[in-house]
Amino acid sequence: MTVLVLDNPELIAKAAIAAGFDPAALEAGNKRPHRMKFHYGFNKHSLDTGDIAFLEQHAAYLRQHPSVSVRIHGHSDNFGTEDYNGFLSRLRANAVARILMQEGVPESRILMAHWGSTRPLATLEDHAANRRVELEYLTLDVARAL
Repeated sequence: MTVLVLDNPELIAKAAIAAGFDPAALEAGNKRPHRMKFHYGFNKHSLDTGDIAFLEQHAAYLRQHPSVSVRIHGHSDNFGTEDYNGFLSRLRANAVARILMQEGVPESRILMAHWGSTRPLATLEDHAANRRVELEYLTLDVARAL
């Protein structure tokens, strides 16, 4: 048996990239993204491009780990009626789910909960902190039980 030993890291890296290896995708796919909360402006349910980039990282992680599901928790502040706040929190959760599905996460691995203003993150006066979506990762067994 012949063994070829390459001791030139630059040459190895060039050959790997030429073969289609993407180190950024590998790194992003193996580590769960650290950002789990996404905040919204008053009466808004769309995310900015920076938030969408983080959700794309979450989608890459979920594609790499098929035994993991995600629950999306939609929240609102306490302005308006509870019916409207529930509706707005549902719109926020749906917007996040739509982005994850567009990035290839199967709908069956996405669970949603919308809480309106019933579960504030901060004091009721801190409206900006309470207008949010939170992601919660679940193993497949926990997701099936729910």
